[in-house]
Amino acid sequence: MAKFDIEESAVKKLAELLNETGLSEIEVRDGNKSIRIARSIHGNALITNTTEASLSELPSNNYNSPEEKNKLSSNDAITAPMVGVVYLSPEPGAENFVKLGDTVKKGDTLLLIEAMKTFNPVRASKNGKVTEILISDKLPVEFGEELMIIK
Repeated sequence: MAKFDIEESAVKKLAELLNETGLSEIEVRDGNKSIRIARSIHGNALITNTTEASLSELPSNNYNSPEEKNKLSSNDAITAPMVGVVYLSPEPGAENFVKLGDTVKKGDTLLLIEAMKTFNPVRASKNGKVTEILISDKLPVEFGEELMIIK
């Protein structure tokens, strides 16, 4: 196999894009060369099957407004502690644990994530108001995926 140089800025840009978007992996191809970055089981970016790619082919980070970019990196986000299926209510037909605009206290249950037939509560990490609900009921989520914003 021929030796090639990896453009460090391309790897960094892809890793940042992976973290900003919450995707589990990104791959960019340029001819017979590619860079693939995938999130490890612990939510960190992991570089695999790397080869060189042209920076002009990489997506720009400018698609987010400043508000969206701040939200993506905000400490206000409640993230999924595990891979599983989200349930917004304690049982079918019941009201959701929280709804948009609700005020919550640290420790309040916000939703459940079912993993391996076990329902795990996701609790508020701080007092605040639910300003965004970023997920839908009964859909799968990945580790580290943003679920709600509490300000």
